[in-house]
Amino acid sequence: MSEQTKDDKKTRKMKRAEKKRDGIPFWKLLAWSTRGGSTGIASMIIGYLTIFCTDTLGVPPATVGFLLLASKLIDGITDLFAGYLVDGTRTKLGKGRPYELCIIGLWAATVGLFCCPEQYSLAMKCVWILVMYGLANSIFLTFLNANGTVYMVRAFSTQKQYVALSTYGGVVPMLMTLIYNVIFPVLMGKMATSQKGWIQLILIFAVPLTLIGLLRFVFIPETRDVDVESHGDKVKMRDVFRVLRRNPYIYIVAFASLIMNVITNMGVNVYYFTHIVGNVGMMGVLAAAQVVILPMMFVLPQILKKVSVAKVIRVGLLVVSVGYLVNYFAGSNLGLLIAGALLTGAGVVPMSMLTGLLIIDLAEYNEYRGMRRLEGSLSAVNGFAKKVGAGIGSGILGIIIGLAGYDGTLAVQPDSALTMIRLLYSLIPMVLYLGVYLAYRFYRLDRNIDEIRRVNEENRKKYVTGEHAEEKDSSTAG
Repeated sequence: MSEQTKDDKKTRKMKRAEKKRDGIPFWKLLAWSTRGGSTGIASMIIGYLTIFCTDTLGVPPATVGFLLLASKLIDGITDLFAGYLVDGTRTKLGKGRPYELCIIGLWAATVGLFCCPEQYSLAMKCVWILVMYGLANSIFLTFLNANGTVYMVRAFSTQKQYVALSTYGGVVPMLMTLIYNVIFPVLMGKMATSQKGWIQLILIFAVPLTLIGLLRFVFIPETRDVDVESHGDKVKMRDVFRVLRRNPYIYIVAFASLIMNVITNMGVNVYYFTHIVGNVGMMGVLAAAQVVILPMMFVLPQILKKVSVAKVIRVGLLVVSVGYLVNYFAGSNLGLLIAGALLTGAGVVPMSMLTGLLIIDLAEYNEYRGMRRLEGSLSAVNGFAKKVGAGIGSGILGIIIGLAGYDGTLAVQPDSALTMIRLLYSLIPMVLYLGVYLAYRFYRLDRNIDEIRRVNEENRKKYVTGEHAEEKDSSTAG
């Protein structure tokens, strides 16, 4: 046998081994991905809180807005604290995995939001909403945002796996939310005519989605140690602040998440289709049309082999901006509304699905610069931005439409309120997304991230084999 033949066989064997290492079984991909769909739908349901409060409980829209904004004062404390706790966790189950159980609390609090008795006074309704909203967002969703990346880098081991989880794995949450977006408006039109109807509607989703959201916790263990260089040293708060001072890229990622969540959590869609289109059930038609976006998730891994994550996100931001411009001219025209929905849906996919990959790169950057990785704290900062954005979105909707003259007790709204609803569905989000695009022009970490990963992996291997200690002793002796 020639040397060339031996080399060819060895190369093929190495490629097969690499493919097996990078591959993820379908059942494992499914189990991992369903939690994202569960938490996403819970957040979307909470987005209906404003219209529930204004039209069912009779709470003034401006009051609802101020309540949701006030709850974010608590988030400023809980988010970073949650990241710090996750980064410092060491249990038999792992570092990030135990916090998956917070999915139970998230859905319980979500149901609780819509259980506020109608006969309560305005003050009691406000207290109820503030407490339940705080539990859902400031406690349970906070830990679920903080633990995701921590869990992933310890349950999986290669960049190709991370990409697969963020792209192919994104198909499952997207399908779940598409199904939800088709079904929920139809059921809402039939059931959400009273408080009892709202509770029954939410329970239809809460019970199965709680069980589905626990699949990751049940079936996927943490198997990898990426903290070998810290030797298990306890994470200190100064480690967190050091990262926040020396890693500027996290603020670009967090700003993008804040703006995206301001827009997606305004809940203006239901007002638009109720008062502009005149048929809230048509929201389901737009959701069904977005199924054509799903093939994007299978194309993204191939694109990411040649183009950086940040560049893909920047292109998406331009696409989503065009989509909102189309919405401005759509009015009640179903064809234009579908076109706008397809553009906005496709454009937002990269940022919503690939941000986790950026968080991993930021952790690699921390390690490269001699700091703790702190995926939990980085995720918590991003989670804080997402929840502040969600709160601002929910709060600002009630405040703005209230100032524009919206009154939930009126069958026909004034022109000023209708104009504001149209702007919130089109030009205002377009301008905000263009601002995010400009911010991402300053994200330059993708230029040398491959070299950073290579150096970090070599250093970890040296710690495991003891070469690092030998080099240190040699250096000291010299």
